[in-house]
Amino acid sequence: MQTTNVQQFLPRFARMTRQLGKAPLHVLAGDLGGTKTRLALFEASEGRLQVVDEQVYASREYTSFPEVVKGFIGKQAGQEPQRICIGVAGPVIKGKVELTNLSRELNVTDIQHATGIAETSLINDLEATAYGLATLQNESLLTLHSGAGDNGGNMAIIAPGTGLGEAGLFWDGELYTPFATEGGHCDFAPRNELDMELLQYLQEKYQIVSWERLVSGPGIYDTFKFLRDIRHMHVPDWLEEDLLKKDPAAVISGQAIEQKVSVCIKTMELFVRYLAREAANLVFKMKATGGLFLGGGIPPRIIPLLQDNTFYHHYLQGDRLIELLASVPIHVISNDKAALWGAAYYAVHQQRVV
Repeated sequence: MQTTNVQQFLPRFARMTRQLGKAPLHVLAGDLGGTKTRLALFEASEGRLQVVDEQVYASREYTSFPEVVKGFIGKQAGQEPQRICIGVAGPVIKGKVELTNLSRELNVTDIQHATGIAETSLINDLEATAYGLATLQNESLLTLHSGAGDNGGNMAIIAPGTGLGEAGLFWDGELYTPFATEGGHCDFAPRNELDMELLQYLQEKYQIVSWERLVSGPGIYDTFKFLRDIRHMHVPDWLEEDLLKKDPAAVISGQAIEQKVSVCIKTMELFVRYLAREAANLVFKMKATGGLFLGGGIPPRIIPLLQDNTFYHHYLQGDRLIELLASVPIHVISNDKAALWGAAYYAVHQQRVV
């Protein structure tokens, strides 16, 4: 794996409706996920974004997100934002979103009323990540596969974390336009006997089994429990205790890398295989010859598991168009704040009031 010169991959976006004036502009950006929420005040000046203040909140511990935003702004004496953009984990329709993994609705007008800031937008968190590509530094993008560097064309982002986010960047021949999808909720497609067993196990729990049920943090834990309870793989007592005290997905992926516990290794082998298969599906559906980006909270933590041949081998197992898959550059976004920075970028350059 190599650190990438990101300049050759930075998208230039279509419809740049806002340009910076000479005076500094303050914007509030947010990344509202199923596990944690980041808010940051940015100053935009001379074409650059700079963080002024940043806070992290546990998403399930607050009942009113607009009040959280209002409280954050109240601490920014003399540097109140003129615009707000929040990236959210869910489909945004007419300024509203049902937060998929929080069972909670958020409306842009509620934020406007709480803060008094009219120029407020909600965008999907993967759309925000797409805009965040324009802000990345060299150390924030790692290349798994170089592909054909002169391909050009659409790009795709797949991001496993609390859920499974997917987005695209449409190439019109000159510029890119990011767009959100909800592709992570498409049906999981088993290929072999073990996959079928796992599908049946998850059907009993969820009825409908999407890719998100496997390619996510909760999916890692469900796969682990399947191997433990159905396939009867041994789990050491100390590991069971760790799973009760800490984030299960982080424990399992960590032990697969550090101590090589068999059940954890098998769990992560399946996770990597399923991530590779859905990544290839996304490339096919979007004809993403310009590049595939792995984002979200999990890929940066499992770089050693993505470095070996397993991911790329299963990624190439596509139907009759292996050459297309092989031509696509594949990168890992190692900066877990790409969506936050993308929301700030959107607020500065492209925001429209809903």
